[in-house]
Amino acid sequence: MANLINEQPKYLGTGLSFPLQSNVQGGLKLSAEAQKVKESIWLILRTDLGERVYRPDFGCRLSELAFAPMNNDTLLRIKIYVLEALRKWEPRIDVDEVRADPDTIAGRVNIVIDYRLKSYPDLYSFVYPFYLASEEE
Repeated sequence: MANLINEQPKYLGTGLSFPLQSNVQGGLKLSAEAQKVKESIWLILRTDLGERVYRPDFGCRLSELAFAPMNNDTLLRIKIYVLEALRKWEPRIDVDEVRADPDTIAGRVNIVIDYRLKSYPDLYSFVYPFYLASEEE
């Protein structure tokens, strides 16, 4: 049983960090496991549909809401778009909840994603700041 606990979950992946960074030795920084999944979530949410030439359906529809008013309809759409994108493009996680917490002063919505890595009980939380036009504008 000890080997199973210490064994690295291969399905979570290892690769170059995102965004690309250099390590102390001057090489490219790597990331693995839960950090790699977190970087993947960030990448999915930052990519607009149609942005990638060879995979035009990759990404999230959040950019459609960039200048939407901060109201209940927009907050609901944010949650739907994020959940839709993560279910399609991040098979390594189970999403427990997506919340859209408005910050009207900053004109921003903090998108809070609570998720678990598949086959692991630990709960992770990811906050993605998404900027909108405020209702006063």
